[in-house]
Amino acid sequence: MKQKETTLNTLLNGDKISLSELSAEEIGNEHISTGIETPLLRDAFALSDEDKIKKIEAHFRIIMETMGLDLKDDSLKGTPERVAKMYIKEIFSGLNPANKPKIALFENSYQYNQMLVEKDITFYSNCEHHFVPIIGKAHVAYISNGKVIGLSKLNRIVQYFAKRPQVQERLTMQIARELQEVLQTKDVAVLLDAKHLCVSSRGVQDNNSVTVSSFYGGKFSEENTKQEFLKYVGMKTEY
Repeated sequence: MKQKETTLNTLLNGDKISLSELSAEEIGNEHISTGIETPLLRDAFALSDEDKIKKIEAHFRIIMETMGLDLKDDSLKGTPERVAKMYIKEIFSGLNPANKPKIALFENSYQYNQMLVEKDITFYSNCEHHFVPIIGKAHVAYISNGKVIGLSKLNRIVQYFAKRPQVQERLTMQIARELQEVLQTKDVAVLLDAKHLCVSSRGVQDNNSVTVSSFYGGKFSEENTKQEFLKYVGMKTEY
């Protein structure tokens, strides 16, 4: 399979990418992330979820009718409401900070001071450029700084940030930053391996390529530790 890797340490350290000369289509095709934070309006949460569902339902009804679909058909008439509920309650639920997982830390009573790896975390996200799925696996690791986290919480952090319109670079950075803040350590590694349906189902229509993005913080930036992590997650060393 063809693979493309983006290493994100320099972006997290504050370096900037100039986007002034790129068109919207170029940005979409190249999957450039414009910042670590998901772009949100100031009044993003002024409406309740129920009000958002009603509004999206009305707009999606117009979209379907504009495409020529007959919403009086039994199979289609409930689609606008179903899509609206899916957007707010499911696939984009990570936009709402109220849905952020509650994280509790525990003392590292076992005195385990080696890396802990949680690999093959399946996630489903959506490309913010075309609103089609990104399907992949996340591999995360950390070295305890005196505190440990429940294993399921690692999965929940990945899912929370995945459930919003995303680019893979931003998703990688958001997961890494959250883990560093929650675990109170820089020693965090994140690697995402994903297929983008905006590549396979439209545009170039390449169904074989996948995208790999990574972040190595603290001790994971050291070559030996990085290679140990990559060995555990089953990635070739050149990644």
